[in-house]
Amino acid sequence: MALSITAEIGVIDDATDADELAKGVDVHHPASVAFRRMGGLGTLWVRSPIPMGRGLGYSGAMAVGGAAAGIAQAVRGDAGAFAARIGEVLAVATALERHADNAAASLLGGIVVTDGEQAINVETSLRPDVVVWIPPSTTSTNASRTALPQSVPFQDATFNVGRTALLVAALAAGDVAALEAATQDRLHQEIRFTQAESSRVALASGIAAGAWCGWLSGSGPTIALLTAAGDGTRVASALPADGRTNVVGIEWSGVSLTG
Repeated sequence: MALSITAEIGVIDDATDADELAKGVDVHHPASVAFRRMGGLGTLWVRSPIPMGRGLGYSGAMAVGGAAAGIAQAVRGDAGAFAARIGEVLAVATALERHADNAAASLLGGIVVTDGEQAINVETSLRPDVVVWIPPSTTSTNASRTALPQSVPFQDATFNVGRTALLVAALAAGDVAALEAATQDRLHQEIRFTQAESSRVALASGIAAGAWCGWLSGSGPTIALLTAAGDGTRVASALPADGRTNVVGIEWSGVSLTG
């Protein structure tokens, strides 16, 4: 799911202003790595409100933005040529991220289902507020992955497969009542909550306050909650005070060329 927390990435050149120059990133930054993988030359500047290490897709957004910047440079800013090549971004970003979900959402916007090669938007009539609760701690995606077991019980796997199908159907049908059940999980959240007890409390608090549903965002520790439009601020006020909250929406447009 793409959220309305938008990053900007550009190539430093003679027209770059002082504010953007100050945001230049080195060659090890995920945007720079993707930029060079796409054949980009030069140094990038990045302006991003997406917090790092919080499960909100920072590295995926940077990979998409960097790869897109490489294409934009190659086509000299031609919007038509840029649009014709934008499909190349998913392959590059997925190779760097090792999973396609965040990259596909940043690329296409909205709610996306992907298998790593194809990405399809899930159309929905719902236009919710999205409340994100961000604790002060960070999470390493790689460390979080290694905490997960190599195998899972068959009944837990079938439980999650069923909930995945239910979630897509509920979103497509606009069935708010089905969302809480559809976002239940038996494969990763409980294990990750053992390292982030405050996130467990935040999720329960949001549901108790009337959110439609919620989940551990990415590998955590951020919690995301869907609420009725206009109800996000009230739900946010019920969340634990040891984290900061942000009420945003779903960003329905994906990566774009500006300037």
